[in-house]
Amino acid sequence: MTARVIICDDQEIVRQGLRTILDADTRIKVIGTACDGEDLLSQLKELEPDLVLMDLKMPVMDGVVATKQVLQHYPKIKVLVLTTYDDESWILDALRSGASGYLLKDTPGSDLREAIIETINGKHYLDPGIAGKVIDSVSQPIQSSSEAHHIELSDREQELLELMAQGLSNTDIARTLYLSEGTIRNYASNLFGKLGVSDRTQAVISALRYGLVKLNRL
Repeated sequence: MTARVIICDDQEIVRQGLRTILDADTRIKVIGTACDGEDLLSQLKELEPDLVLMDLKMPVMDGVVATKQVLQHYPKIKVLVLTTYDDESWILDALRSGASGYLLKDTPGSDLREAIIETINGKHYLDPGIAGKVIDSVSQPIQSSSEAHHIELSDREQELLELMAQGLSNTDIARTLYLSEGTIRNYASNLFGKLGVSDRTQAVISALRYGLVKLNRL
């Protein structure tokens, strides 16, 4: 199945560059571009994309408002933010509006393409450079939760969770622990199962809420 994507960005040169990057992957088809949120919304019904690659700061209708509108009217469409802004307010507003992920524009093309495919498959992506800001915004750990007492992690899973909370990629974690990326993925899969989540962002947020990792250790 080919992922149908619309690029929403107010800069034409960026739209053209992103189209070139995405067209290099046979799994992805750019079916349209939009210069702002209103332009995007006017195209959605006809084009029926799987995912919108969304910039944030745009004229007429910005990406946060556009994300809310997209998901209100077309809840099956995924929104993946791609922006230069790493300010906490932008990040949280976008995620609260329903964006499935948040990437910065210095993300390598190969990582962007993988993020698009995985987002369509139900994953959530946070750029490692902003992960700490999201973590700092999570409410205080629920130390007394009885549910937390039933979560038993191995030493390796605990170590993996803490490295995830620092925003490290699987490649970085594998290098840090002197393990293969395949082994890290296996540990991560077991960890997600114990926490009842499907991806690393949810894992870190759950761990903070249950007191399995602490902010002063990040």
